[in-house]
Amino acid sequence: MSTQSPAAPGATDPVTAQRPVRRQRVLRRYLPPQHGAWAMLLLPYLVGVAVVGPGWPQLPLLGAWLAGYLLSYYVFQAVKSRRPGRFLAQLRLYALVAAPLAVAVVVVRPAVLWYAPAFAALLAVNAGYAWRRRERALLNDLASVVQSCLLIFVVATVAGVSPERVVPAFVVLLLYLTGTVCYVKTMIRERGSASYRRLSIGFHLAALVVATLLDVGLAPIFLVLLIRAWLLPGRGLRPAPVGMIEIACSVLVLVTLVLVS
Repeated sequence: MSTQSPAAPGATDPVTAQRPVRRQRVLRRYLPPQHGAWAMLLLPYLVGVAVVGPGWPQLPLLGAWLAGYLLSYYVFQAVKSRRPGRFLAQLRLYALVAAPLAVAVVVVRPAVLWYAPAFAALLAVNAGYAWRRRERALLNDLASVVQSCLLIFVVATVAGVSPERVVPAFVVLLLYLTGTVCYVKTMIRERGSASYRRLSIGFHLAALVVATLLDVGLAPIFLVLLIRAWLLPGRGLRPAPVGMIEIACSVLVLVTLVLVS
């Protein structure tokens, strides 16, 4: 006969209570706390698919792209910490996911290998900054922006479409994401820096001119981006609202590119 007393009404099972905590620990271990990176990863892919049209090979491409980012993140963490053993589990997991998906894309469209040297060079820049523990440097961020924007050419190649077709979209994304890097720095890490604010506003003004010359239909969204870069710094916004605003801007850029393409 059991001597355990029945649980009181409303009592929480300690084992059940610990499950969300364990789940959070696993997520923190295997997902980087780089929330802003996801927009930079997904926007060029979505724009590319919208411009050239969907196709099944773009699904393994998306998987390889996301797993490749996660793999690179933990590679750079290993380089930065000089303790690769701490990240072996993450490296194994994401390498096992990324490798077969990347091979599938190459088998379908071997021409994607033409982009490998450019990605390798840009990843080398990231690795160099990680080694020096300066991942937040502006040039390092810009190298990541160029990598993300290059994906639109990969999407076109996988779809069997000439890369020339997505050049305007590439330029627009490069302008938007570069401007976003400058703007976000004025809101968080370089908050209060007059020089960074001038850089951000100046770049957004130039981007508005270039985008309008490409297509007058792009002018409204780049005017909105200029206004946000001009008015929001110094308002004391916390990172979460800043991120939500950028998600909205990314959606607007995506919709605008779909409409003008």
